Amino acid sequence: MDSISGNSRRLVQSALVSLNGVIGEPLHWAGPYFGPGSAGHSLKVLQRSEAMLMGRRTYELFSRQWPAASGPYAEHINAMPKYVFSSTLQEAEWTNTSVIAGDPAKAVAELKHAPGRDLIVYGHGQFGQTLCDAGLVDELTLTVVPVFVDGATYHRPGALARSWELVSAGPGHDPGLVSLTYRPARIEDPASGS
Repeated sequence: MDSISGNSRRLVQSALVSLNGVIGEPLHWAGPYFGPGSAGHSLKVLQRSEAMLMGRRTYELFSRQWPAASGPYAEHINAMPKYVFSSTLQEAEWTNTSVIAGDPAKAVAELKHAPGRDLIVYGHGQFGQTLCDAGLVDELTLTVVPVFVDGATYHRPGALARSWELVSAGPGHDPGLVSLTYRPARIEDPASGS
């Protein structure tokens, strides 16, 4: 399935990744590098987004963390519409969260067809990989954290090979971080000459 074009809203995926490609458990290794600059940038990205999409693991983590938090970021994330994609979760207790069962790629494609602002996905677990494999991610932002750690890596066995085009690269929003933004590469067809 190719990414939907035209007037559809964008799906933006944002992930923290270590120098050796690990994305698992970022709360344990990225925290010391995540300062006021990153917090301010994260709030701006969230404010550009109309809804947040997540798999069950992210939902379980975020629904414990954010309802009890305070400040502009917490207020925004708690108030915005959220969709958790799970075949096992029956209901969501986090405010403004809907549970969607069934084929996540099909459901996300339908959400992208609706008018509105960006849809945001944090992290790159099984749900995030499913969206990439389905060609639904319009922008991929990686924040590289200067550590080597053990854990689950960004690319996992069975993931589809896809090419990405670098849109921007530069220092992150706090010292030591690097920010990389990609979009799906437009692969030219040699037979068509385009």
